[in-house]
Amino acid sequence: MKVSLRSRKSRAVFVLWMGELVLICLAVTIAAWLRFFSDPDTHIAFAQDAPIRTLLVAICTTGAMAAFGLYQVHTRHNRMDLVLRLGMAFAFGGVALLVLYYAVPATYIGRGVLAIALSLAILAVFVLRMVLQRVFEADIFKRRVLVLGAGDNANLINSKLRRRSDRHSFFLVGFLPTGDRAVQVPNELTIRTDCSLLEVTQLMNVHEIVVAPDERRGKLPMEELLLCAQRGIAVTDLPAFFEREAGKIKLSVIDPSSLVFSGGFDHSMPRRLSKRFFDLVAAGALLAVAWPAMLIVAACVWLESGSPILYRQTRVGESGASFELVKFRSMRTDAEKDGVARWANKDDDRTTRIGRFIRKTRLDELPQLFNVLRGEMSFVGPRPERPQFVNQLNQEIRYYGIRHSVKPGLTGWAQLRYPYGASVSDAEEKLKFDLFYVKNQGLAFDLMILLQTVEVVLFGRGAR
Repeated sequence: MKVSLRSRKSRAVFVLWMGELVLICLAVTIAAWLRFFSDPDTHIAFAQDAPIRTLLVAICTTGAMAAFGLYQVHTRHNRMDLVLRLGMAFAFGGVALLVLYYAVPATYIGRGVLAIALSLAILAVFVLRMVLQRVFEADIFKRRVLVLGAGDNANLINSKLRRRSDRHSFFLVGFLPTGDRAVQVPNELTIRTDCSLLEVTQLMNVHEIVVAPDERRGKLPMEELLLCAQRGIAVTDLPAFFEREAGKIKLSVIDPSSLVFSGGFDHSMPRRLSKRFFDLVAAGALLAVAWPAMLIVAACVWLESGSPILYRQTRVGESGASFELVKFRSMRTDAEKDGVARWANKDDDRTTRIGRFIRKTRLDELPQLFNVLRGEMSFVGPRPERPQFVNQLNQEIRYYGIRHSVKPGLTGWAQLRYPYGASVSDAEEKLKFDLFYVKNQGLAFDLMILLQTVEVVLFGRGAR
């Protein structure tokens, strides 16, 4: 049932995307009618191949929306954030269309039609999203969730998913204590009753039970849970619930059996081949576009601080194997003259003037495209760390080594979801997202992360 609930979210995003494709196509159609209202002959000529040109506008625009996180299940948007993201997405979608029109003139729809269409489309998409948010934020449309347990583990839902935006897809009915463990949740959320679990779910119209006791051995009412499952009520454990709702794996409640039996971790040959093909295409395309910028960066680094232009550093890759990562040098040549590895700090005084700029814009990482082409890195995956830090983090953070079961990446889920990490505690937080990626990796997920990286680069989030 966990998989079906997650796929339900994916289907909802797909339906939203299809709906907005239709809206944008309709906006182009109306724009053409308005633009050529007084010129029927031109309108007839435009209509001859209008479906293809209209669909191209919709695809470019929704692709830009995906790049700005507007189709991401785990991202919450307030009204102002939605307006900003829509504005940037439509601006970049418009630029992409102009480039397309220059490259393929036959797809051109005209400046007037394009301007009117984008104006109508952004208004229609905004109204649609506001209506959907208002409708589906109502509790009547949310899954009603009962938490089995009322101790420290169960209270994590209160402390870590406490905001209304965190509960956009579920309504918390309450907590049902188990055994004689101390109750840690607020009294007003505690359900105290002599009724059976099935009776409680029926009385409170529960759709899903989250199993979250502090102690599971011999404490779970398995027969009653089985009866509830037979009645169509979803039964989910706490780690899977966090994974689905927050897009990360909660390290404090996960155990090896949960990871082993929960599915995921696809390392099949089709997956490996598709990922390698994706890496080669993405890295090759970006290298073909970015090489002039790379020459300019190289010249700037050399003019400011001389050679070496490139900085090579040993990092830990797939299966713990070491490789030499290549970047444009952004720090002074004596940044680690004592040989001691250090985390990069905010406003690091070891960074050069050019270095601060290329770090902020991620231009320093462009040479890593050659690491991707050589197969040492992937385009999407956990960021590779230095061996000194890996040795420390393996000792201090449980499950840290799991992130090395895939190739490290230029960008990744953790980079989108968490700012730059410069401590053990930051590494632990990022690991929650890295494990989510390792467990749920797939071609569609990689493409979504790649698109959203555009937003990270543009706004400089996570760079240091």
